[in-house]
Amino acid sequence: MKKSGYLRLSTDADSIAASDLISSDLKEIGIAAKKLAADAIKLGGLGFGTTFLQWVASIAAIYLLILDRTNWKTNILTGLLVPYIFFSLPWVLFNFFSGQVGKWIAFIAVILRLFFPQRFPDWLELPAALILILVVAPSLFSHTLRSSWIGAAICLVIGCYLLQEHIRASGGFRNAFTRPHGVSNTIGIILLLVYPVWAIIVHFL
Repeated sequence: MKKSGYLRLSTDADSIAASDLISSDLKEIGIAAKKLAADAIKLGGLGFGTTFLQWVASIAAIYLLILDRTNWKTNILTGLLVPYIFFSLPWVLFNFFSGQVGKWIAFIAVILRLFFPQRFPDWLELPAALILILVVAPSLFSHTLRSSWIGAAICLVIGCYLLQEHIRASGGFRNAFTRPHGVSNTIGIILLLVYPVWAIIVHFL
């Protein structure tokens, strides 16, 4: 009888210990899940911010490219906007223009430039060069460097150089922000700096 009672007590103690162990494991799983969810939300927010700024930077670069080729002639090296757009272009647009659509555009542009130069306007040279680079760029540039912090660093160097050249061409920092046509260029170039700075910070977090 005493032995039966001892066995019952021992069984109850084992079941309580097992229950406590399961409860502890469930708590740890819950804590791990909460941490995983928090990290996922954080990374998702950072990724969304990077993509959004990528769109902003690309639009600003295209705006500067069009502005410089049509309205306000500046002394800045507008050709540097081509590699900037190459490294900052969102993947949706990059895949679209580096595919069959881009190949057709590049093919037509080359044919016009070679055989009908009088029908090929000067302002189309840089956009055509951009499409051609998107199509023929090797994977080292189109995927490896674009996906790494090196591509963002190249964009940052280009943005800084264009900003200082624009300020110099405007006659000083104050004129860059006071001239009617200079303000739009200044804001556009500043927007070029936001994306690479953010991308590099996110990469090293």
